[in-house]
Amino acid sequence: MLTIGEFSRLTHLSVRTLRRYHEAALLEPAVVDEFTGYRYYSVDQIPTAQVIHRLRELDVPLSDVQRILRTPDPDVRATLVADHLQRLEDVLDRTRAAVVSLRRLLRPDPAPIDVELRAEPARTVAAVEAVVEHGDVEAWFAGAVAELEAAVGAAATGPLGGNYDNALFEEERGRALVYLPTAAPPRTGRVHPVVLPAVELAVTTHVGEHDSVEVTYGALGTWVVENAMSVAGPVREVYLAGPRDSSDPAAWRTEIGWPVFRVS
Repeated sequence: MLTIGEFSRLTHLSVRTLRRYHEAALLEPAVVDEFTGYRYYSVDQIPTAQVIHRLRELDVPLSDVQRILRTPDPDVRATLVADHLQRLEDVLDRTRAAVVSLRRLLRPDPAPIDVELRAEPARTVAAVEAVVEHGDVEAWFAGAVAELEAAVGAAATGPLGGNYDNALFEEERGRALVYLPTAAPPRTGRVHPVVLPAVELAVTTHVGEHDSVEVTYGALGTWVVENAMSVAGPVREVYLAGPRDSSDPAAWRTEIGWPVFRVS
């Protein structure tokens, strides 16, 4: 048997941490002296302690660590770990995107953007639309795109696009519309024909991952104000190239178009 201090040195888990794990019924000592309260561990518990140590290094919550340790099925354990790793990767992706945005914002002399004024005619497209919460846009978008691509397929005559009402940004809830241009828009499931009205747009292209798109939005908005225009809505995006086209985010291109009109 090992004292708690000896077990701590062998597992690199502090005495305080071992006591906390005991209280949480995560790693209970093999023996607790009923008179002194001293905790003693067996050498057989070292691998378990090491697993806990690694899982906690990955920020797996104690409740999930407990589930992993108590699950006898190795496939279930693997799934639990994989789910947490995916959450970590999602956080890492958001962190990287935030760093990219900050680097662009903190440049002493930010690179100027190219803006084109474009008159878009009215056209009918195949679309999926809904009122969504801002935090749900990503999941809703993925489902809508999958449904659109299944319905339109090779009949698409242009890249995927999206329209987003001002309320989605201002109130964190608003109408979103994703569409594919096609000669004969089908009506199936959530997919149906929608007429996009004619509009004057100030258009620029965002390069890279969409998570940092707000920097380009800000630059486009600045250009619009400096050129004596007023921004209307909804915002239009066209996804010229993305993850389906290249694994390199530097190759991704998103057109951002703001409906505008001159105020002077």
